[in-house]
Amino acid sequence: MPHKLETKAPNSIDVHVGSRIRLQRVLKGMSQTTLAEGLGITFQQVQKYEKGTNRVGSSRLQAIASILGVPVAWFFEEGPVSSSTSQGLAAGAGTEITQFLNSVEGLSLNRAFVKIQDDKIRRKIVDVVKALAREPSE
Repeated sequence: MPHKLETKAPNSIDVHVGSRIRLQRVLKGMSQTTLAEGLGITFQQVQKYEKGTNRVGSSRLQAIASILGVPVAWFFEEGPVSSSTSQGLAAGAGTEITQFLNSVEGLSLNRAFVKIQDDKIRRKIVDVVKALAREPSE
């Protein structure tokens, strides 16, 4: 009797590393195709890395880090608590920042915000956003 093919869920670390690859690639304004060409692979392979469905080998991760201009350790920051379990992401602001920058609105807001040179205007924008979110000013 033929066995039913079971789909294995991606490892939480692979998913986290993939999301960090995507985050840094998007922050750099780089397409999946451009990253793939730099690595000598297809953009579909980059998609699989970013989704965590394919694990990134150490030499490939080093090459990705070099192309994206970050240290290899950056891909693991704010990641899952343990490499041997599928525990959730570590609590902290880093997770919120990653989620924010992985959204279209967050990325767009971040790109526009960093172009504002005047510190006073930047602080006022933060105050407006906090007011809209009904969050007390710090």
